Amino acid sequence: MINGIIPLYKPLGMTSFSCVSKMRGIVHQKKVGHSGTLDPNVDGVLPICLGSGTKVVDYLMATGKTYRGAITLGFATTTEDLDGEIVAEQHDFTPLTMEQIKAGLTHFVGSITQIPPMYSAVKVNGRRLYDYARHGETVERPRRVVKITDFYPIGAPVIDKEAGTQTIFFEVHCSKGTYVRTLAVDFGRYFGLPAVMSQLTRIASGGFDIQQTVSFAELEAAQAAGTLEQLVYPIDHALHGFTHVDLTVDQWERVQHGAFLSATDLQATEAEIVLRYNGSDKALYCYDNQHQLYKPQKMFSLE
Repeated sequence: MINGIIPLYKPLGMTSFSCVSKMRGIVHQKKVGHSGTLDPNVDGVLPICLGSGTKVVDYLMATGKTYRGAITLGFATTTEDLDGEIVAEQHDFTPLTMEQIKAGLTHFVGSITQIPPMYSAVKVNGRRLYDYARHGETVERPRRVVKITDFYPIGAPVIDKEAGTQTIFFEVHCSKGTYVRTLAVDFGRYFGLPAVMSQLTRIASGGFDIQQTVSFAELEAAQAAGTLEQLVYPIDHALHGFTHVDLTVDQWERVQHGAFLSATDLQATEAEIVLRYNGSDKALYCYDNQHQLYKPQKMFSLE
């Protein structure tokens, strides 16, 4: 079994689930997952976790994400992007100046509360919101607090006088769970204008940037050539922020049996540490204040 992470370039038109299914066919194993859903009309970085790499998905997602995209002012849709039906239009507005655009984007920097769009994969009462939407049903959506680290324009906006629209190009650095579609709509609402997210590419996620990604074609070629594992990053890529402790032979034997370890033996003081043996990450241990010992939180390998 292959264990690790592949920074996939997700093409337009594919769901994240279909990417996982295709990856299973390439690597010939079932234990495959992704770290952060991308909509079909969004391309870019989609880290794929293989084998024990599926245990570090949460740590990959915690690093945040970076997107480049476009917001078009002048109309709004049911899905908050170009896939939906138009539900509002206003084409006789005065185009925003660059100063207004910068101020509007900066307004959303910091911790903000978002309501997920109805056409999203968020579950409410066991059903995806998009399932409610497709059946014409409404349901109260859970609010979520996300963090926008940076949000700024890229280049000059484009005004289409014939269509009565203005398109603004941006880059945004945000926490996991952020809906950039909703950011686009809220940006328009800030100026009293209908808006949609008209294009989006994820350029960084899980500590990978888009230059590091590999395509399905490259993966299939590598599999045929027997070099696929050269494209796989170790699970430590997701754990580099933790203190690492190298185990002795005796400690490793105890860890294999789920033993608690003392902070003195490990010479550690951090709340969470990665335990290594023979140069390989074996487990993530956390400190238990009640017992004053380190206990297993995640096991990556018993071999």
